Amino acid sequence: MYLLGYDIGSSSVKATLLEASSGKAVASAFAPEVEMEMLVQNEGWAEQDPNRWWQYIKETTQRVLQATGIQAADVKAIGIAYQMHGLVVVDKNQNVLRPSIIWCDSRAVQIGNQAFIDLGAEQCLGSYLNSPGNFTASKLKWVKENEPDIYAQIDKFMLPGDFIAMKLSGKAQTTASGLSEGILWNFKENRPAFELLEYYGIDANLIPEIVPTFSRQAEVSEVAAQELGLAPGTPIGYRAGDQPNNAYSLGVLNPGEIAATAGTSGVIYGINQTPAYDPASRVNGFLHVNSTETNPITGTLLCINGTGILNSWLRKNLFTSEKYKYQYSYPEINDIASQAPIGADGLTILPFGNGAERILQNKQVGATITGLSLTTHTRGHLARAAQEGIIFALRYGFDIMNKMGIKAKTVKAGDANMFLSPLFAQAFATVTDTVVELYNTDGSQGAARAAGVGAGIYPDYASSFVGLTCTRSLEPQKELQSLYEEIYQRWLKVLENQLAAVQ
Repeated sequence: MYLLGYDIGSSSVKATLLEASSGKAVASAFAPEVEMEMLVQNEGWAEQDPNRWWQYIKETTQRVLQATGIQAADVKAIGIAYQMHGLVVVDKNQNVLRPSIIWCDSRAVQIGNQAFIDLGAEQCLGSYLNSPGNFTASKLKWVKENEPDIYAQIDKFMLPGDFIAMKLSGKAQTTASGLSEGILWNFKENRPAFELLEYYGIDANLIPEIVPTFSRQAEVSEVAAQELGLAPGTPIGYRAGDQPNNAYSLGVLNPGEIAATAGTSGVIYGINQTPAYDPASRVNGFLHVNSTETNPITGTLLCINGTGILNSWLRKNLFTSEKYKYQYSYPEINDIASQAPIGADGLTILPFGNGAERILQNKQVGATITGLSLTTHTRGHLARAAQEGIIFALRYGFDIMNKMGIKAKTVKAGDANMFLSPLFAQAFATVTDTVVELYNTDGSQGAARAAGVGAGIYPDYASSFVGLTCTRSLEPQKELQSLYEEIYQRWLKVLENQLAAVQ
């Protein structure tokens, strides 16, 4: 018996087949081979074609089935994790009307800011836990204002994972957790945020059917089954945004527990029993995947857009030789970075170059390199300063969460992405003063495990974590904390100067 998990990211789409009884991943595949392109028509915009996600779903599904020789009928449930906050709009025939406006797109910032002013902090923070900002609801308002002909054709709006589930089943659906990540959920009333939709002039009938996060939401249609090589009637048992799903994949379900990830974006995600908000809406609260009406659980998320994408930029521009057709691997770059001293001999990098940063109140400060010496600094210094800059940005958000009462001694993360860098993982533990536990999992595996719960294969959450193990644990290096604190304060001054320059 097998479970199939998908993770629709902004860099790639990944599929994993998990053996239900052992929790072992028997096959994984991702596509495309190079990072997925973001369409950037204007500064601060970021779009992707949803039909490309579907194409990569087909490719990866066929590859994992072929690699294992597993019969389609042996796949008993499907789970979907996806890049959060995106907007997909379809017509009554379920045709995509425009490219998806994805998570790091900043075009709707002013729309959301004006809504916050007009509706007031008490309603937005008290009811939605967030400013509407540049989240999904505000993006839909942008379409209504700027593309009225397209808006007039919309039958349903969805999040990226909802779109994939619709392609699988033919049914347009979403979840309460998903609506909350779009600032489309009223936490006080436990219902969609009809007031915000009314303010934006958006018809509430555009919301798809709401289904539980863990449930037999729909079944694979005959058409999709033929395209993917799956069995018709295979249940879709789960869908969730990538960060709540990352927390689930690590077994982070209870108040006080914290998960982290450092992929294209960097995220800290803490669990609360009582809904909490940051008055400046620099970190954001959403319904966690295991939240119910009788036992509400929220997750507070801080996000740094410019994380792995900064590392990728350095690789493409400083660690690639066109002449010799050679590109350094990330492990090689990590090794080169580790040879530079802590603090990179005074070199400081702000990793904010991928759209407006919520943690900076939706300002676009850009990525900044400060203190560059043409006689001292090398590529290794830049690589180290980039990793330290990402860690310091996460620490900046970590401090905001601490002031909200979200404190942790342990942070769990997948043994993947930037946590594969020994320098990054150890420095993160030291700078945040936490024990970092790394696990043999990723988002696609988490989605597969969760699908087993939703389809009733696992009787409870705990049973779904069979085979999940901690691969490494890193303690903070106490003897280096004062040095890192000094360097962090230098980084803070650079950030403060940059923030002042863009006001």
